[in-house]
Amino acid sequence: MKTKEKQRYRNEKQSSMRRVVTGIILFASAFCLLYATANVEGMAQWYTTHIYPIIVGSVGRVFGWVPFSVSEIGLYFLVLLFAVCLVRLVIQLLRKKWGRKEAVRLLSRIFLTASILFLLYALNCGINYYRQSFSESIGLVTDTYTVNELKEVCERLTEDVNARAELVERDGNGIMRLDGSEKEEAVRAMEALGKIYPELSGYYPEPKGLLQSEILLIQNLTGVYSPFTVEANYNSDMTDYNIPFTICHELSHLRGFMQEEEANFIAWLACMESDDTAFQYSGSMLGWIQCMNVLRDADIEGWREVRAGLSGSAEADLRANSDFWAKYKGKVAEVADMVNDNYLKANGQADGVKSYNRMVDLLVAYYREG
Repeated sequence: MKTKEKQRYRNEKQSSMRRVVTGIILFASAFCLLYATANVEGMAQWYTTHIYPIIVGSVGRVFGWVPFSVSEIGLYFLVLLFAVCLVRLVIQLLRKKWGRKEAVRLLSRIFLTASILFLLYALNCGINYYRQSFSESIGLVTDTYTVNELKEVCERLTEDVNARAELVERDGNGIMRLDGSEKEEAVRAMEALGKIYPELSGYYPEPKGLLQSEILLIQNLTGVYSPFTVEANYNSDMTDYNIPFTICHELSHLRGFMQEEEANFIAWLACMESDDTAFQYSGSMLGWIQCMNVLRDADIEGWREVRAGLSGSAEADLRANSDFWAKYKGKVAEVADMVNDNYLKANGQADGVKSYNRMVDLLVAYYREG
């Protein structure tokens, strides 16, 4: 009996050691890849144009066949697994059956799981932060601009919003609503944009609305790209005019463009090039909102002048959006914003969450060249 116990102990020890060694190899591989692509010129660009598309076309295609968000279900599974392990740990501690052997086994499993996730993050997301920017690849030069230039862009976007606000479907309360084809249309819009800009061509899996959007709502997030399953997820419960733009934003990450301002700009281009009026309205609205936010800080009187020209239909959508998100303001949203800010800064976006608004620089440059 003692011999069997010793053998089982040796087997468990060897298994734990294998998990630790494997975890170290995976973690070190991910770290070296990120370090190399950040410091070796052209390496990240080569990876995102030759290797990453294969991952999207294979892993993204496999998970794309699943009608729900695999990453969301995976998150629930990990939370449940953590809860079960925690309960077992408490029980074993109470029964005084928790020792060094059990601790090593648990920690080795946690370390291996974390190392696998870190490698997936590096391969499907982290490396892409060091690629050539979309604006550089299409020759769009951003430069300083005057307040008058920004105001002119805001006025043009106001005209776009007003024109399309009267063409989209609306519910009984006068709020814009989608017809349910936004997933397919987003893929069509991105594929069409890929014909104009080859950097965006390739396979796009169907985007997925989360089953429980509260996960994003309490964090004040509209969407999220999952590097672990190569999925574009979005918050399907938010005000409808946000959805087309958000889906295209998340899909742009599947082409390797991780910088948030560039993902926003690509989403705007996709929406405006779409044949679907709802997508055009969504792009116009989100572009208008971001440009107007910058104009308000630079020229409050100019902002008021442009703001007064917004149509009543668009005003109704803005009010509905404000009322919707007001319900989810709180400490969780503040913490989530802080975490996102630090995450973006750690990945080379010095402006953190403010980088989302840097889309304005690209829009002004685009209109200037147009």
